[in-house]
Amino acid sequence: MLSDTSRPVIEATLPVVAAHLDEITPRFYARMFAARPELLDGIFSRANQRNGTQQKALAGSIAAFASHLMAHPDTLPEKVLSRIAHKHTSLGIVEDQYPIVYEHLFAAIVDVLGEAVTEEVAAAWSEVYWLMADALIKIEKGLYAQQANDRAWSPWRVVAKEPAGRGSATFRLEPADTTPVTAARPGQYVSVRVRLEDGLRQCRQYSLSEDATSTTTRVFTTKLDEGGEVSPFLHREVQVGDVVELSNPYGDIELDDSDAPLVLATAGIGCTPSASVLQTLAAEASDRQVLVLHAERTEGDWALKEQMRESLTALPNADLALWLEDTTDASAELAPRPGFMDLAAVDLPANAKVYLCGPLPFMKAVRSQAIAAGIPATDIHYEVFGPDLWLAA
Repeated sequence: MLSDTSRPVIEATLPVVAAHLDEITPRFYARMFAARPELLDGIFSRANQRNGTQQKALAGSIAAFASHLMAHPDTLPEKVLSRIAHKHTSLGIVEDQYPIVYEHLFAAIVDVLGEAVTEEVAAAWSEVYWLMADALIKIEKGLYAQQANDRAWSPWRVVAKEPAGRGSATFRLEPADTTPVTAARPGQYVSVRVRLEDGLRQCRQYSLSEDATSTTTRVFTTKLDEGGEVSPFLHREVQVGDVVELSNPYGDIELDDSDAPLVLATAGIGCTPSASVLQTLAAEASDRQVLVLHAERTEGDWALKEQMRESLTALPNADLALWLEDTTDASAELAPRPGFMDLAAVDLPANAKVYLCGPLPFMKAVRSQAIAAGIPATDIHYEVFGPDLWLAA
């Protein structure tokens, strides 16, 4: 935990550092990539650097960790660290890279804050950094050890590529070599790494949308993001027979094994982990109470509609509520509700475990609605893809 020597220093300087993180983090990344350009090849997202989301996410994680140490000096923010560690391991980040980050992050802090960074201040913030880094390294080593192989990436061949709703596609892959395969858990994701036309490798995380526990296939569904680099390449360039690289499965938001009711609240392509969970429950002939809440712009945009409806039909205690911004061409049998998801319009089961996945504004709004409805915050879980801007807020 944070030492008695550093605690008052962090308490006094946290407001100043936090206020300047939006200046510090861009300078940090600029310094690091200038010195180590290879880190942009297959680890850091070039698109997220351009749009600024990676910088905001880093700033948020630093501020959240330091703030937690102030409020709870005898504990660490386990959920925050776990989410970061799963993302790191899905990108193959290793212990040796933490000193690189430290060097350039602290140089950026000095660049921005200047003489305010005394030896005492530098020592205290170094302690905060290494408390966070050491905790992440420990978690990440444990996650790597759980895998069936010791490789960060392995080749997988695309054996099917199918449209899935308007603007989305489902990719089915099989191993392209003999690397042992780790069975995933429903709700987990893999990183997909491709080599773009300019030769640079880029990664993106995608939930396994089907057959999560299989060791012979990987299936993920992705929506075309014109502002990204990986999804346009997958949609337009990758064809059946091509080989891409996949990470082992990661993600700490997964189907629990209790008999508590489940509420799966999703929007858009955020339905992918729910689809995997529903498929697993259906295969197990589960009698668990499940309430699926899904929001889309139109019915035609619902990427995994048929798969999810098939699973729902097989589950005796499952119900669906659907919200559509545009109900013009909607099927009457789905009884869609117009507009945005509103939990006040449904009866949430008592003692439910709530899982959220979708755009960040959607998840924040629905989480607030769930808490207002009496669901404890500890029973509400969410998955963020891309940089975690929830922390940045």
